[in-house]
Amino acid sequence: MAQIFHRSINLYSKASIVAVVLLGGAAFAGLFAFERSPYITYQGVTKPQPVPFSHQHHVAGLGIDCRYCHTSVETSNYASIPPTKTCMNCHSQIWTNAALLEPVRESYRSGHSLVWSKLNDLPDYVYFNHSIHINKGVGCNTCHGPVDKMPLMYAANTLQMEWCLDCHRAPEKFLRPRDEVFNMEYRQPSGDKPVAVDGTSYTDQEALGTVLVAKYHLRNVTDITSCSTCHR
Repeated sequence: MAQIFHRSINLYSKASIVAVVLLGGAAFAGLFAFERSPYITYQGVTKPQPVPFSHQHHVAGLGIDCRYCHTSVETSNYASIPPTKTCMNCHSQIWTNAALLEPVRESYRSGHSLVWSKLNDLPDYVYFNHSIHINKGVGCNTCHGPVDKMPLMYAANTLQMEWCLDCHRAPEKFLRPRDEVFNMEYRQPSGDKPVAVDGTSYTDQEALGTVLVAKYHLRNVTDITSCSTCHR
């Protein structure tokens, strides 16, 4: 029987197989990168807000503690968005005629809440409790980034599952003493800046973290990386 295909077809068929594998790999890598891009995670992206509130000014400039506005962060799932009255505690006395604060004054007069755009937003199928993390020694800026340096707020981290698991798999790398949780200037212990806990100074984060894991009664890694811990 005569040969139907020319011998060169062998080369073409092998090349096509290689091309499909390479293109498939490139497509997968592209989707992987896209899923982690700011277009999906909004990491580093600011959103329009009803008032251009500056955490840099209020936290670093004025020294206002996180808990003054986010009153329920130590006791509730949610950190809470402050009511307009909290803003007016100060702004009924200062910047009383500033045009950029008119939405705040109007909200106070009318009783209608300001509608803020949520930045650190987890999917509905993810359970997250602020109070648990605060009371276990997780600092605000561990998740929210350098809030005290943000003229306009943005999401500092992806908040994707792999990012959360980095901490849950090795919590000793991230924990700090509870009295430092709200300290935006806190730095992990080092040779020239030790951190003291119960009269003992630590210059190594993992040594400090290991002590805090026991002191704050963290569940074991198997438990806190279990699916049901965050997906309920």
